[in-house]
Amino acid sequence: MQHGGLYTHRAEPVSRQRHWLHGAFLGVTLLAMALCAVGEEPPYFAIRGARIVTVSGPVIPSGTVVMAKGLIVAVGTDVTIPPEAWVIDGNGLTVYPGLINALCDLGLQAAPATAGPPGATPTPAATPPASSRAQPPQVARGPEDRPGTTPWRNPADELKTDDHRLETWRNGGFTTALAALMGGIFPGQGAVINLAGERPGEMVVKAPATLNVSFQAVGNFWSFPDSLMGVLSYVRQVFLDVREFSQAEGIYISHPNGLQRPAYDRSVLAIREILQAGCPVLLPGNLRKEIIRAQDMAQRLGLHAVIYGGQEGYAAADVLAAGHTPVLVDLKWPEREKDADPDADVPLRILRFRDRAPNTPGALAKAGVPFAFYLEGSSTPKDALRNAKKAIDRGLPEEAALRAFTLSAAQILGVGSQLGSIEPGKIANLTVTDGDLFSEKTKVKMIFIDGRRYAVHETVPPNAPPALKLGSRWRISLEGKEGRSTMMVDFEVKGGSLTGTVTEVAGGSTKVKPGVISDGWVSGDDFGFTLALAGGHTQPIEFTGSVVGDELRGEASSRGAQRVPFEGKRPDSAGESGKKGRATL
Repeated sequence: MQHGGLYTHRAEPVSRQRHWLHGAFLGVTLLAMALCAVGEEPPYFAIRGARIVTVSGPVIPSGTVVMAKGLIVAVGTDVTIPPEAWVIDGNGLTVYPGLINALCDLGLQAAPATAGPPGATPTPAATPPASSRAQPPQVARGPEDRPGTTPWRNPADELKTDDHRLETWRNGGFTTALAALMGGIFPGQGAVINLAGERPGEMVVKAPATLNVSFQAVGNFWSFPDSLMGVLSYVRQVFLDVREFSQAEGIYISHPNGLQRPAYDRSVLAIREILQAGCPVLLPGNLRKEIIRAQDMAQRLGLHAVIYGGQEGYAAADVLAAGHTPVLVDLKWPEREKDADPDADVPLRILRFRDRAPNTPGALAKAGVPFAFYLEGSSTPKDALRNAKKAIDRGLPEEAALRAFTLSAAQILGVGSQLGSIEPGKIANLTVTDGDLFSEKTKVKMIFIDGRRYAVHETVPPNAPPALKLGSRWRISLEGKEGRSTMMVDFEVKGGSLTGTVTEVAGGSTKVKPGVISDGWVSGDDFGFTLALAGGHTQPIEFTGSVVGDELRGEASSRGAQRVPFEGKRPDSAGESGKKGRATL
């Protein structure tokens, strides 16, 4: 059934019941478990009648996407929908491939950001993500000390599923990211992850995906390397050591007798393994001279390199095109610091850089340079889309901007056959909106990650004048495998604000303590609220719905879980209206 284009229309065979709530409510905790139990998702999802932007092909004005077991199985205008599918009415909706943040620290242990050194260059966006940058560099103990070098560290081993930023970026339409370890010179690897999963292993798409390099000095006056020149020399030497070790090992394996064995070096072995897997090496380069330096190093060492930063790419597009070097463009455009002296003299080169940086994506697209977008995980997805819109306003075609968030990013990171476009056989990562992606007014209505539908938590409710009379008591029911589970709710509406209490939650003969409604709102015929139940349950349950005649209909979920349908009716006057806190089951 459809309510205001927001909720789902479902095929309803008897077999669908086993995919709804698992069991009746057995107390407060089981209410949340029941709402989350939809992890046993239906065998098929289908979005029907939506505008589909495939990215790899033409836009389908009104088509259908069918998903099964985490993959896209069909897309087009004449698609057969299996009878057991959970069908979503796509009228007025646009379906995009899930967006990709091509370099960040989402899902990794966050740490307080550290201030940059005095006199830092006016290009902070060329540096790694702040929280990763704050990690203390570790030292590899091999045949020699290798400062700031831990290339064996894999973010797939350090993912935190409870990173609240995962949900924030999901709500903004992002389904995937390159989670990268940074801080040091060879700080570790990058892994392509999906931004949802109950366990870290469920999130990983590809690991390792990249080898990350920075040119940050980690030494001091008494240790090496303590300067940019020293770091560059050290990086070159490490890659030469990898080459030399491989040659020496090959000779030794062929003729071990009479030859000294190559010394074990953990760093060298880790780097060689990543290079042999064909993973790109991420090299920093934000200003033109830095971009040229990074590309020159990659060519001299024979590296498959990707440059990150790239904000002065408008002045180096020809060089990048000649070297066939992809770029990850940082969308945190340079600007004057908020606490900077407004009367201070600013060099012309810095003013020019601030003004022209948003021209870079358009210049790269015109020169044929592959590029993708990224933004620190501490920023917001709205910042990413808003700053991409600045590049569009400066001449970047909107189609190229979309590719930078989808297929181009996937191809650069080595997962183009799995992600980045809406094609049969690819991972079912989709972003569904109610309008154009780069429009300020567009909202993300739902997302799919690995074929699972996730709730989008809207922090700002609609603001239309209330057009419904929601006050008084309602009996809200959710259909379960073992019967109907019921809540008695007393609402109170004041203007656009909705408050109230849950006087009883019941399943069978089970009774639990009351709960309290918070963050409630009423807009037009729609409403929403959060239910924080008593009894120690820490995961609030979010309800959104509409009044349809004399009934309430909508969906509920614990945050980040798939939604389940609910319905509400007023207790009949002869039966339950006089039974405060009682439900007839």
